[in-house]
Amino acid sequence: MKKFTAAVLCTLLVLTVFAGCSGTGAVAGNTSSESTEAASSAEAPAVEAAATTGEFEKTIYFGLNYELTGANPIIGESAVKGIDMAVNEINAAGGITVNGETYGLAYKALDNGFNTDEAAVNAQQFADDAEVVAMIGPNDSDMCMATQAIVTEQGLLAISPWSTLVNLTSSEWYYRACFTDDFQGAILAKYAYEFEKAKKAAILYDMSNPYNEGIATQFKKSYEELGGTVVEYLSYNGKTGETDFTSQMTKIAAAQPDILLLPNFYEEIITQTTQARDMGYTGKFMGSDTWGDTSLLEWDTEHLLEGALWVGHYHKDVASDVALKFIENYHKIYGTDTDPNDIVALNYDSVYLLKLAIENAQSLDRTAIRDGMKSITTYDGVTGTMKFDNGNGDPTKSAVIIQISDGQFKYLDTIEP
Repeated sequence: MKKFTAAVLCTLLVLTVFAGCSGTGAVAGNTSSESTEAASSAEAPAVEAAATTGEFEKTIYFGLNYELTGANPIIGESAVKGIDMAVNEINAAGGITVNGETYGLAYKALDNGFNTDEAAVNAQQFADDAEVVAMIGPNDSDMCMATQAIVTEQGLLAISPWSTLVNLTSSEWYYRACFTDDFQGAILAKYAYEFEKAKKAAILYDMSNPYNEGIATQFKKSYEELGGTVVEYLSYNGKTGETDFTSQMTKIAAAQPDILLLPNFYEEIITQTTQARDMGYTGKFMGSDTWGDTSLLEWDTEHLLEGALWVGHYHKDVASDVALKFIENYHKIYGTDTDPNDIVALNYDSVYLLKLAIENAQSLDRTAIRDGMKSITTYDGVTGTMKFDNGNGDPTKSAVIIQISDGQFKYLDTIEP
């Protein structure tokens, strides 16, 4: 087993991205001697990395379609950490055996820039690359839907780690590692009405992304069925770079709801909550699984989110042994005390789902691997036990309710499907 520094891992990411954009691909966990020497001289904690794919005579490639740049770079930055951890672990453990032959696992990465057109172009490039057996990503629902028709027509298995959009898996070629919008929307409605005793709610969501709209729609439906009243149901267009929400917040403040749902990306939340308070809103806030990065806590210097609830995919306080080991390894590799966010964990789980699909298939044929994925009934991952028992790509799995308290994400409850 070779030792690399954290800087080497960063170098690998850069090499993978640029090589992938040129269409030549790159091996995760492998680099040139020049890059290794340069990175070794950097000041970074030494960590154990996996055996490189150079130790294997044959390699299985998957495409990584991720959001490294654009409006929400934290998505891609988090995704590749989970991807690298899983790929390196699999290779260190001996790779993947197919019909008696052992293969290393590697990926070719293409940055979609949080742009639907680029996400589609990336998917087509992977579909055209005979070496690529499947695609992991995109993570964002809007990016995923831009690729759905392509992977379906081209017969390329796609696994989205983080897209909760319900109709994504209407394609028999698309699977996910997370729960769906209707599940978390209903959970949020239940907690708003029963836990928070909120009889009136308001919603502000980004109409330009089907993820945000999906949760908003389901929350409204479920909340009203419980007996609550949605006093304001407002939207904005995130793709235009809108940052002034004072008009919407003025209406919300005038209606004085007990709770305000903001199922939006974490980078927008502090602006939105600040403007809500400035316009006179006095109730609590509630969020979705896009709130799950600790940067949100760091930016909340005025403690506007104290007491807020959001739905997440896992939490270390109720983590399995598998998840606790994953968290421990993450700290060692990336040299941080901050726990890996949901995106890291879900991308990690997605790689292992693909590994299991390939092993079930005992083939590198794309259709066989899709069928191998379809044959998975249960997978015990970092983000919980997934049961694929609905005849499609949606895992049945639990969610966790997390409350922001004293500047921390604190576990509150587990919701079973």
